[in-house]
Amino acid sequence: MKYLRHKQASILSLTALFIASCSGPSSQADTKASLKSEHANITVSGLSSGAYMAMQFHLSHSDKVTGSGLIAGGPYYCAQGSIGAALENCVANPDANIDLKTIDATIAQYQQENNLASPEHNENDKVWMLHGTLDTRINRVVADKLAEQVKTIFKPSNTKYVTDQAFSHVMPTLSSGAECSESNAPFIGNCQYDAAGELLNFIKPLESAKSTKSNETLSLDLVTFNQANYAGEHAETLGEDAFLFVPESCKTDGNCDVHVSFHGCNQNAEAIGNEYAKNAGFNAWADTNNLVVLYPQTKKSAFMPLNPQACWDWWGYTGADYANKNGKQIQAVMSLVNNIPHIIKNES
Repeated sequence: MKYLRHKQASILSLTALFIASCSGPSSQADTKASLKSEHANITVSGLSSGAYMAMQFHLSHSDKVTGSGLIAGGPYYCAQGSIGAALENCVANPDANIDLKTIDATIAQYQQENNLASPEHNENDKVWMLHGTLDTRINRVVADKLAEQVKTIFKPSNTKYVTDQAFSHVMPTLSSGAECSESNAPFIGNCQYDAAGELLNFIKPLESAKSTKSNETLSLDLVTFNQANYAGEHAETLGEDAFLFVPESCKTDGNCDVHVSFHGCNQNAEAIGNEYAKNAGFNAWADTNNLVVLYPQTKKSAFMPLNPQACWDWWGYTGADYANKNGKQIQAVMSLVNNIPHIIKNES
């Protein structure tokens, strides 16, 4: 079982991969063979639209992804390709009507067509979810539907749903950000709650305590890189730059896993710089657990494809396949994951 054997080998054998990377950046297709995908240990997380994207990415690639942490999100394929349905049923409406049976049929069809990974790969995966009691941007009924759906896709014993915290629509942290009861930019909440640590320890789990370094010191290990150079042909709706946290151990040691953290709407680099990558709380844990953290970035668009708040695509603005492995953003992010050895070699 892939989750249970993650200690035996990690996704990245950087020493070996650097030999393959000498030719420069490559696409998803021709790097897949370089990754030890049979031992892959990728985990994902996200806030709001990032939570929607994290689950889309997880189900698309659950043959490689072993767990996800979802904060203020709704069910996979909730919008069913419609911005109207997204606004009506998948965000703030307390009267949301989400038909999980119809969505289940789509999931089954996608799996049969190999557009999502086979359901057998979900068997040992873990999913951690959180919805704050003060969150008015994603209604509780939407979050509850996500929890209901997750428990039908994954083993209920491998899921956890936190609903008793007085958080607004923010990324909850121990001490970073603004007042936890308010949902304002950069949407990072000083909540005296380590959501990053809670979710990582549930879905991974971690082997050592978090770093004692300050956020400012840890931010020195953030790598800023141009996404178009590594994300391939499907990067047109991604922002110019993204961020990669690389612990010192991962610059020389091949025993490093990958966590992908998807920001929420209006939380991209163009809007808040590297605040999410620096202050969301993942880097302190990654620093002492041989974990590389990828922070891919979207961009806003006032034209087609319309995305004025720089959300990840969870309703179909990039095309009909947005929620499966043929989705442009999912392919682009997987190319970034596959190219992490190149990014470390070329940009660090």
